[in-house]
Amino acid sequence: MSEADAPAFRYTAALANEIEKRWQDYWSAHGTFHAPNPVGPLSDPSHPRSGAPKKFVLDMFPYPSGAGLHVGHPLGFIGTDVFARFQRMAGHNVLHTMGFDAFGLPAEQYAVQTGTHPRVTTEQNVERYRAQLRMLGLGHDERRSVATTDVGFYRWTQWIFLQVFNSWYDEAAGKARPIAELEAQYADGTRATPDGRDWADLSASDRRAVINEHRLAYASDAPVNWCPGLGTVLANEEVTADGRSERGNFPVFKANLRQWMMRITAYTDRLIDDLDTLDWPEPIKMMQRNWIGRSYGAHVDFVSDAGPITVFTTRPDTLFGATYMVLAPEHELVDSLVPAAWPEGTHSVWTGGHASPAEAVSAYRAFAAGKSEVERQADAKEKTGVFTGAYATNPVDGRQVPVFIADYVLAGYGTGAIMAVPGQDERDWEFAEVFELPIIRTVQPPAGWAGKAYTGEGPAVNSGMLDGLGIAEAKKKMIAWLEAEGHGSGATTYRLRDWLFSRQRYWGEPFPVVYAVTADGDVDNQPIPLPDSMLPLELPEVADFSPKTFDPDDADTVPETPLSRNREWVEVELDLGDGLKRYVRETNTMPQWAGSCWYQLRYIDPTNEQAFVDPANEAYWVGPYPDMASGGTDLYVGGVEHAVLHLLYARFWHKVLFDLGHVSSFEPYHRLFNQGYIQAYAYTDDRGVYVPAEEVTEDPAGVYQWHGEKVGREYGKMGKSLKNVVTPDEMCEQYGADTFRVYEMSMGPLEVSRPWETRAVVGAQRFLQRVWRAVVAEETGDLVVVDEPADDATRRLLHRTIAGTREDMSELRFNTAIAKLIELTNAVTKAGRTPREVAEPLVLMVAPFAPHIAEELWSKLGHEGSLTYADFPEADPALLVQDTVTYPVQINGKLRGKIDIPADTTEAAVREAALAAVADSLAGRAPKKVIVIPGRMVSVVV
Repeated sequence: MSEADAPAFRYTAALANEIEKRWQDYWSAHGTFHAPNPVGPLSDPSHPRSGAPKKFVLDMFPYPSGAGLHVGHPLGFIGTDVFARFQRMAGHNVLHTMGFDAFGLPAEQYAVQTGTHPRVTTEQNVERYRAQLRMLGLGHDERRSVATTDVGFYRWTQWIFLQVFNSWYDEAAGKARPIAELEAQYADGTRATPDGRDWADLSASDRRAVINEHRLAYASDAPVNWCPGLGTVLANEEVTADGRSERGNFPVFKANLRQWMMRITAYTDRLIDDLDTLDWPEPIKMMQRNWIGRSYGAHVDFVSDAGPITVFTTRPDTLFGATYMVLAPEHELVDSLVPAAWPEGTHSVWTGGHASPAEAVSAYRAFAAGKSEVERQADAKEKTGVFTGAYATNPVDGRQVPVFIADYVLAGYGTGAIMAVPGQDERDWEFAEVFELPIIRTVQPPAGWAGKAYTGEGPAVNSGMLDGLGIAEAKKKMIAWLEAEGHGSGATTYRLRDWLFSRQRYWGEPFPVVYAVTADGDVDNQPIPLPDSMLPLELPEVADFSPKTFDPDDADTVPETPLSRNREWVEVELDLGDGLKRYVRETNTMPQWAGSCWYQLRYIDPTNEQAFVDPANEAYWVGPYPDMASGGTDLYVGGVEHAVLHLLYARFWHKVLFDLGHVSSFEPYHRLFNQGYIQAYAYTDDRGVYVPAEEVTEDPAGVYQWHGEKVGREYGKMGKSLKNVVTPDEMCEQYGADTFRVYEMSMGPLEVSRPWETRAVVGAQRFLQRVWRAVVAEETGDLVVVDEPADDATRRLLHRTIAGTREDMSELRFNTAIAKLIELTNAVTKAGRTPREVAEPLVLMVAPFAPHIAEELWSKLGHEGSLTYADFPEADPALLVQDTVTYPVQINGKLRGKIDIPADTTEAAVREAALAAVADSLAGRAPKKVIVIPGRMVSVVV
């Protein structure tokens, strides 16, 4: 039946669209989802949830791209909205809003291409997203929405940067402290200056240089991934395995540039140990632990002609199996190690075909310099390297081992040198095979082992004093020996490196620091922070957003950033407390990560101009839980792709703010939930070119065709490149937002990825049509609800549904909650007339999933206003007790009968009834055993 031929009051897409628009206008006009703060402009003592227990529900906020949302994007947004709506009805004051991570490369690249200012593009995209989110009926407190590009927001991003800059990490106290306390220690002599001079004898620039060595935010020359095509440096994670940028596929080069860094490494132990306080998926915790990479082992010195080569190893028990060493090509000792000629008897495969060690090392360094760190660390790549011509002494047995350089060892990890134990390491084994190096096993593999490197447990072998010991005991004994003999010491190391925190581009937060101009016109490179009174430091206008590159092979050249071209902004006269003086501004900008490190705190108090958040509001929304020291948002939902960097960076900033007393909890996000992805079929023609998925048809034989041409089908992530995008706008127009919401929540567990199937959306629509018919007559629009009691079976089903739905909603099992509601709805609609005692709780339980139709039905049931703060139904415990229990009865594992008996029947009576029920199957045989599993089954063994 077409919609045009449908009964006047049938729940069609047209009716759904009309209802949804009306209720969205109502919610907006009445501020329905406004959450009251304890204090300040957003407090509201008259609010129905003022002073109630709180729930802070947070989404990982999106980057507003010009393409808008496709149906995969809102999966998590709808999930948090369902949860937030349920929590409001369960009596909580719920903070739920949506902001935008709006700085970044895409808008800037578009500006380069078109000349359109990034702010224009960004604001247009934000409005597009807001319209789509409103269309979906998301219950956000719009007063709290922010974008990282709002000047009023990034003023406080700059302020937080200054808190980090003006702090140092006190190892003794185990926390960050204000830099003024460190300066006081130098001034009163309790801490000596690096060169022993009195603090008073140092110039202002020298003092700054001493202090800047301790700051948690500091500027330093650092090797970086320089991408000329984007005009900026990139994090390792933004570089592909073949050494190109993820965005734009531009080549990436290694270069040394002066960069802003964050001393996140000061927090390594806390970042690992505090994971135990969080309700996060264990795989995410493991990813963070692995990224930080805390390792316990030993530093070991191998003596060489150039001095000791220090390695860090987590397996000092395998020292007897170290048959060669590998240094990073950039290692500082390489040049002094290289002899004038190859040692007599040098294996030809070690030389790379070069006439001298110097020539071999130079050529290999050039080869390695063309690779990104990601590419160099790829396990699958062919092992390459070259002998330096030098040897070092293995301290445990005096053997001379050759020293190689190879690109799989990185200067920035550990000591930049490794001892290679091919018998116990797969990469070392592969390298040893290529270069025909000896292999000595130091751990006994199990009997019958036919593999190569053995990385499992076993007793030590070929290891002298360690033979026969297990790995843990052998490690302890070897470390003790190294320390006693002066060859090394026990140590803890970390994989995590300080956070590269600057970008050579325009569209980002300006750094609130300046550099003094000396009397002779030179610029002192020691940064000076701006006072809070000069914030915000706004982005200036520039005439050209294009990156100006530099020669990565020429150490004297630097990139020209867009900000550096606005000399009126860069060169300033300021009074920073010691009179009017000349300064220049920092012309790098902060990375996109900056705003996303703390945005949830601004949601709490977005109108506050005196502080980034009021302490009373912060303590209420994210303060410590009563039974634990940590606090944070009650639910944080987002994709697993942000498991490491965003979450790690945000935790770091939050801990600094906690140490300085600006927040009351030491973790930002208490409970984390990773939603799955929505994927979709894509189709290619015989050339392998993708064709629009919406134009593909399937014939009765199951063959897929596009305009009569047979096409192939594949399964992949929804996106423009695969031409398989479905937008929520299309779905809302064809079915209504409520149907779209129910379909996405019913497709499967929220945390599991699932395929999109437009044809299946109609199932969700039919469910809502049945809910509608349970309350409204399609022909007349009259209520079909009666004020008569429900029968006992329906009442019991209702209360089982309430109890199950409550539990499912709390645990984000939305698909199973919907299944329970479908079962109840089917039972009710079969009766034709719906008792009010069933209709009202049914509508209330449907409301979090399909809020618009629920509001409409609640109104038709005679209630005024919104049901947003109506109490979620409570189950009657007495109605959850079963009167009877059905027991399947098995004989030797096969079902042979069933019995229905009162739930309180004794076990002996259950056994007797079960045997009577299967007497024919027993045929006089005496059971060897009768097992009664209370409430579930009876198993008879004969």
